[in-house]
Amino acid sequence: MTTFNDLGLAPPMLATLAAEGYSLPTPIQAQAIPAVLAGRDLLGIAQTGTGKTAAFALPLLHRLAARARPPVPLTCRVLVLAPTRELAAQIAASFTTYGAARPRVVAIFGGVDMRRQERALARGVDVLVATPGRLADHVQQRTVRLDAVEAVVLDEVDRMLDIGFVHVVRRLLKLTPAARQTLLFSATLPTEIAALAAEILRDPVRVTVAPVATTAELVTQRVVHVAQADKRAALASLLGDPALRRVIVFTRTKHGADRVVRHLDGAGIDAAAIHGNKSQGQRERALDGFRAGRTRVLVATDIAARGIDVDQISHVVNFDLPEVAETYVHRIGRTARAGASGVAIALCDPSERGSLRAIETLTRQRLEVMAVPGLPPAPAAAVPRCPPAHARTGAGHPAVALRRSRPVKAARLATGR
Repeated sequence: MTTFNDLGLAPPMLATLAAEGYSLPTPIQAQAIPAVLAGRDLLGIAQTGTGKTAAFALPLLHRLAARARPPVPLTCRVLVLAPTRELAAQIAASFTTYGAARPRVVAIFGGVDMRRQERALARGVDVLVATPGRLADHVQQRTVRLDAVEAVVLDEVDRMLDIGFVHVVRRLLKLTPAARQTLLFSATLPTEIAALAAEILRDPVRVTVAPVATTAELVTQRVVHVAQADKRAALASLLGDPALRRVIVFTRTKHGADRVVRHLDGAGIDAAAIHGNKSQGQRERALDGFRAGRTRVLVATDIAARGIDVDQISHVVNFDLPEVAETYVHRIGRTARAGASGVAIALCDPSERGSLRAIETLTRQRLEVMAVPGLPPAPAAAVPRCPPAHARTGAGHPAVALRRSRPVKAARLATGR
């Protein structure tokens, strides 16, 4: 069995990992760390929760320590691009935790004062973790330079594509040295991401872990057929069961998340929303309350939820089914972690039956139908569910839906740049 001691990491870093309670690497860590240590470019296909942050942070920190030098003003040595502020903050915290040599790590994203970020960048940093929009702002203001970057990490590239950031990423990469090391991570590999990888990676090592169609074995998946107008009442009724201890509810829109929270508050259920219209302080307070158990239900949009790392989530509720089937897999992966079991419940309106069929086709399993006491079920589906795998084509196919991205301006508003 592979251990961290077998991967070639420096003794101080191994001591840090031991102090943090890490003993065995995850599959993506075991495969990616040696390649990154060797200076290779890497294409990693892995879902959230597979340990990919450590898969790139550990070897990059090792290489920084081996070639230590004082930070140069306005520059960084490692650049990590992430689609959301929550994910950027989480990655920066991981670099700080793993860094035995105390590297200078700075995270920049929207929703906070740029002047404070400018002061941090002025002294130079070892690791800069940024959302693309806010980094582009700093580049335009000439408060950061990218000509000294040694390694670039693009994390959650599928989400960057979905929210319209890939064009910004391409422009930023042109400002970095051609000889850099580049690591690209994505949960899926649609045509656009494959093209980007071919464009920016040099003879990459490819690591694939947990294909997107694979849902956690310990997640029990159920569906409630209910009219859209009855969904909030159905959710409140479900939450009457104390077994739903710590719950993430996913909605399609920010306003929908707020409406759900108001309804649950009226029903006496502690809930908080997290989405792009919330300030950074509001988002952090909502997450802190959820992690500490003061808030039982966190209602989130997909974009805001990227980077949320909370243990012991008992249930995931899809209040709105996602248009892209792969997104469903990411959502329910928030539960049943570290050997625990979990439950995923989808509330399906008749208009969402096509999305349900796409999910069942992708995951190759049929969701168990359940009823909510006191609520009438929605009308039966007019077309059969779970078509065969060869039928996954046409406008309803998830890969087709994934190609529809929103404008960059809207993406910046939603993610805080």
